[in-house]
Amino acid sequence: MNPIPLAVDLDGTLVQTDTLHEAALRALRERPLALLQLPFWLLQGRAEVKQRLAGLSRFDPAALPYNQQLLDWLATQRAQGRRLVLCTAADRSIADAVASHLGIFDEVLASDGRTNLGGQQKAEALERRFGAGGFDYAGNARTDLKVWRRARRAVVVNAAPAVQRAARECCDIDTSFAPHAPDLGTLARVLRVHQWMKNLLLFMAPMAAHIVPDAGLATRLLLAFLAFSLCASTVYVANDLFDLDSDRHHPRKRRRPFAAGRVPVAWGVIAAPFLLAAGFLLALPVGSAFLGWLAVYFVVTCAYSWGLKRLVIVDCLVLALLYALRIIAGAAAAGIPMSFWLLAFSAFLFLSLAFVKRYAELDVQASIGRERAHGRGYLTADAPLVQSLGIMSGYSAVVVLALYLNSDAVLRLYRSPEFMWCAVPVMLFWISWIWMKAHRGQMHDDPLLFAVRDRASLAAGAAFVAVLLLGSRGWTW
Repeated sequence: MNPIPLAVDLDGTLVQTDTLHEAALRALRERPLALLQLPFWLLQGRAEVKQRLAGLSRFDPAALPYNQQLLDWLATQRAQGRRLVLCTAADRSIADAVASHLGIFDEVLASDGRTNLGGQQKAEALERRFGAGGFDYAGNARTDLKVWRRARRAVVVNAAPAVQRAARECCDIDTSFAPHAPDLGTLARVLRVHQWMKNLLLFMAPMAAHIVPDAGLATRLLLAFLAFSLCASTVYVANDLFDLDSDRHHPRKRRRPFAAGRVPVAWGVIAAPFLLAAGFLLALPVGSAFLGWLAVYFVVTCAYSWGLKRLVIVDCLVLALLYALRIIAGAAAAGIPMSFWLLAFSAFLFLSLAFVKRYAELDVQASIGRERAHGRGYLTADAPLVQSLGIMSGYSAVVVLALYLNSDAVLRLYRSPEFMWCAVPVMLFWISWIWMKAHRGQMHDDPLLFAVRDRASLAAGAAFVAVLLLGSRGWTW
């Protein structure tokens, strides 16, 4: 039995996130007008700010990204009879909720709206409670050095190398837990670089118009692609920050870097405006028309992330619009008029894919016994209706394609338009295949990402391209 109590920090130590930053994000999402009072709260001190932010929204302590390695070690310490104290600068309401959920702490010391229990104040509070050198302390940040100097021994958790060196110089280290530093793969997941392939839709309008780009047009389209990609990454980062709670309740999305605590949420708050500025700077040489559509895309995406994604049916309509906006922006970058047929076809097709995405999410939620999709307006019982709407939208896209193939535009653009009719059964197969896979529970959250990895979808895509080439060039016997 170890008679020396062990005080454990919360943010960055017990949990791999900062609860204050997350409380601010929840308040910004749910009570943005209340944040106008933030300057007045700051005048009353940081403890007041923490208490006010904690009171603006609720959080689920069970969903926080805990440091499981540390938790296992703490459970061993408690089993040996050691007294555990949760000692944190976070607000008391947050600390009490975490302690109640974990059930391993004998005592809680936290900020209370008047005293900000961090750094020197934390060190003094622990010394008053247990005496000089009468406790061990587990922490992770440079501010914890003030506590370690008053402690008997230090437990260093998830600390930067400089903090680890400073801790070794100021006190004895009992135990050390290695930090989880994000690598390039994790940062790529933050930006969702794999989602950039969606922006290849920018090239669809010039391709459909049979335009062979010269050096100038190719440069503009490349800049447009990069601008859209950076702008999209901005929204992905913001969306992940605002969706932390929902993602942590999802069996797959909970592994996203911010939700899992692998990347600090503060990094996302800092990175988002830089990504957005870089995207719009790249868009300037492309032209004012493209810049305007990029701005529309950003505003609509923000509206979706802010609240439209919680509205039944509206969320899928907006998702389809965001796909279509890429095609419209590509036409603007190329300086060509937008084809009505291409716009109508893409609207129905992307609406079907949006319903696929939502159906797949509802199927996952239903499989784990939930009646409602967290953070969405759907019940899991809505899945059959969503499926019906999606299939109808997909087949409507095929009808639009068939009508287009009977128009004068096809005669002007294609040397052998009769070959183009083969595109209809190819599209019918692919739409049916996508929905068959979704019905069987084999669909990825994003149908486009599923399509680029699925052999049948790739084969259908190759067949569609072959049909276009035959229609364009004809058949030489």
